[in-house]
Amino acid sequence: MNRVSGKQDKDRYLVRFGEAVRARRKALELSQEALADYADIDRSHMGKIERGERNITFLNIVRIAAAVECKPSDLLIDAGL
Repeated sequence: MNRVSGKQDKDRYLVRFGEAVRARRKALELSQEALADYADIDRSHMGKIERGERNITFLNIVRIAAAVECKPSDLLIDAGL
């Protein structure tokens, strides 16, 4: 089985997850920089996550979910995963 990177994500899982993160962030009226600070993730990395350019780790999913005040499963459901 091949490793999945942002460039090989033909089912757009990473893009869909990033869109779910962005929607939650905007609903809370947070800037990308504020979300990155709350989640303890570099701002430029957060941008790449939101654009689906990074294969995000589980720990970062947990951190982002906490920062947008939801469960990790909620983000996955929002992304249709």
